[in-house]
Amino acid sequence: MIKKTLLLFSFIFFINCSNNDDLDSCIQSLPLSYTSDLNNPQLINALVPGGYVELNAGSKGILLMNVNGSDFVAYDKICPARDCNSPMTFEKGIVLKCQCDGSEYGVGKGIGGAPQTEGFICPAIEYRVTKIGTVLRITNF
Repeated sequence: MIKKTLLLFSFIFFINCSNNDDLDSCIQSLPLSYTSDLNNPQLINALVPGGYVELNAGSKGILLMNVNGSDFVAYDKICPARDCNSPMTFEKGIVLKCQCDGSEYGVGKGIGGAPQTEGFICPAIEYRVTKIGTVLRITNF
């Protein structure tokens, strides 16, 4: 009986597995190594928790957000669907929006650029942010 139950659960598990072929068409992490000091006047708005700045780096620019005063997240403003020449815009304080197709992507700690618009599967590109003293280093993972 236990073998039959285990076989049934295994079968159900394999049927529910999704196919990741669609993710192959997504833009993968882009090479990046950007360093700046928090004392730089350009980053003044990123000094407070919830603050952000848009940097001239990455493919179409980078959104750098201060999560809680000591943690930062950064996202490339290139549209994940690869079909837009305009950079994404930061709207409502919580999403990046692609101007070409209206798709939105969540930003913030632990969100990972997840698509917020139905029918879109590619996430926004998130970069790693390391803070050492007052220096921020933004790199691809």
